[in-house]
Amino acid sequence: MSKPMGPIPPSFRADDEMLLIGGRRSDTLIGEAGDTPLFVYDFQMVEHKVERFRVAFPNVQLHYAIKANSYEPLLKNIARLVDGLDVASAGEMEMALRAGAAADRISFAGPGKRDSEMAAAMAEGITINLESEGEAQRAVAIGNSQSIRPRLAVRVNPDFEIKGSAIRMSGGARPFGVDSDRVSDLVRSLIEAKADWRGFHIFAGSQSLSADSLIDAQAATLDLAAALAEKIGVPPPLVNLGGGFGIPYFAGEKPLDVEAVAKALNRKLASRATILAETVFAIELGRWLVGEAGVYLTRIVDRKVSHGKTFLVTDGGLHHQLAASGNFGQVVRRNYPVAVANRFGQMSGEEVSVVGCLCTPLDRLADDVMLPRAEVGDVIAIFLAGAYGLSASPQAFLGHPQARETVVGVS
Repeated sequence: MSKPMGPIPPSFRADDEMLLIGGRRSDTLIGEAGDTPLFVYDFQMVEHKVERFRVAFPNVQLHYAIKANSYEPLLKNIARLVDGLDVASAGEMEMALRAGAAADRISFAGPGKRDSEMAAAMAEGITINLESEGEAQRAVAIGNSQSIRPRLAVRVNPDFEIKGSAIRMSGGARPFGVDSDRVSDLVRSLIEAKADWRGFHIFAGSQSLSADSLIDAQAATLDLAAALAEKIGVPPPLVNLGGGFGIPYFAGEKPLDVEAVAKALNRKLASRATILAETVFAIELGRWLVGEAGVYLTRIVDRKVSHGKTFLVTDGGLHHQLAASGNFGQVVRRNYPVAVANRFGQMSGEEVSVVGCLCTPLDRLADDVMLPRAEVGDVIAIFLAGAYGLSASPQAFLGHPQARETVVGVS
């Protein structure tokens, strides 16, 4: 019995049954890139997401979490549209700087920062989001040793989480952030140490499609930020509200009602506590901005039947698209939306499983899905590949070639 796939984003069209990405034919893009596997990112789709955010959240900054997709030509264009870039390593910090972002628009989060990484960030003037009291002590000491007044924010581990989020980052014992009941003492110690305290980073979870859950989490975040500021006695310059905006990957999922989230947040901000009157607020997004803009194209190199089941074997796989294989956060494997790129719009004619070229049964790109009949040489398109595709996959596994990448739709 066939299994369902997630919804293909409705903006994709075909030219003579050839999938168009950013108005360009998939076969033309593959020819220009040299071969498959190939990730294609439609920048116009990213621009539309940014525009939608700006209209919905007129008084909130937009930050991009570059871990979602750090492809340099894409990142350079995103950097000119957003208010800040959020990084989680020295490597990502260098990417953000190469993309042309000003250092005071970059924040550095993540547990386990090395002293050398923090020293490099301080030398550039980048804000460090502290994950623990121990990290704070090291940061202050490094600043003193370099005669630098470090820009330090505190990542808060709140007592709540985003209900229904696929990846929960807060509530209870976590490696991320400082427990909320210890934050005020830590911030006071930073101020006493003459650090440049930049505010709070409160990130509760990601990949939520529930507007109500996000509304509740953002309201709780604002209340927590106000309560912490009152205890400290100093208003935070910035409160990063985190992100959590999801996209529909799987069958039955519906897009997030972003405008409903915005309406509630705008109302809450209008009545916020006096101590937050001059505070700047930001939302940090990755997946929602770039996820739907990406397509992974991989060519069928073999078609085989085993015990009555048809397998389409491709030149790509989980080493490029770990998330689509079901090995990046899924408990029960479900199918991303897939199509035959050169038969786009044809009626489905057979049940197949799409597998990659790796010697592991984990390398499955689609299980028991209905597709038009496809042959060797045809191209499989995996949608929703713009976030946590190549950036989250083990490219070195088994030594296969790296995937190519390209961006289209840049004006």
